[in-house]
Amino acid sequence: MPDASATPPVPRGRHAPPLEVRLRRQRGRLFEAAAVVFARAGYAEASAEAISREAGMSKATFYEHFANKEECILALFDEAATGIAREVRSISGRDYADAPARLHAGVSAFVAALTNNPALAQTVIVETVGAGPRTVEQRDAVLQAYADWLYDDNARNATRYQTPTFVSRDDAFAVIGAIFELVSRQLRTGRPAHPQDLVPVIERTVIGALSVPRP
Repeated sequence: MPDASATPPVPRGRHAPPLEVRLRRQRGRLFEAAAVVFARAGYAEASAEAISREAGMSKATFYEHFANKEECILALFDEAATGIAREVRSISGRDYADAPARLHAGVSAFVAALTNNPALAQTVIVETVGAGPRTVEQRDAVLQAYADWLYDDNARNATRYQTPTFVSRDDAFAVIGAIFELVSRQLRTGRPAHPQDLVPVIERTVIGALSVPRP
């Protein structure tokens, strides 16, 4: 997942940046802190006060950006999902020698984007499940958006790379759902030892979903 841990402190006084820049940096620091707190304490035990303290900010600053912790995790999830989509689209837009090479690059990039920030991954993939109906609804919408992109990307490139297509968008959603569940298990249990060990499993899942249906 995109790592915002390099967000610099906001200068003060006459060297202070414009308000828009200051707010963007504050929000980035709050996102970093929220990911750590949600991953460490769990959504139910996390609080605006704990997130503010982790970010080195006042609770009042937190409430300038978010109405409550639910709004915070919703915004954090949206930010992470957008970053992941951007990274995977960049990889898929390149030229590859053949379909297996393209599949491997895409799956590897997706797994890396999901897991390269452990605290953020824990928050977005695991903690959002128990964060209430609004968060679950947004999570489902994001997974559907990923599935729609996967379905459309496959359809656009099937002729070029001589690959079968998904039978339906539900098949593409099944692949995305499987990826999230596999990554969730890895984060929760350490199985397999490294997230990238999931890549061949996911590749086989994709290939199976692309199988031509029986008449």
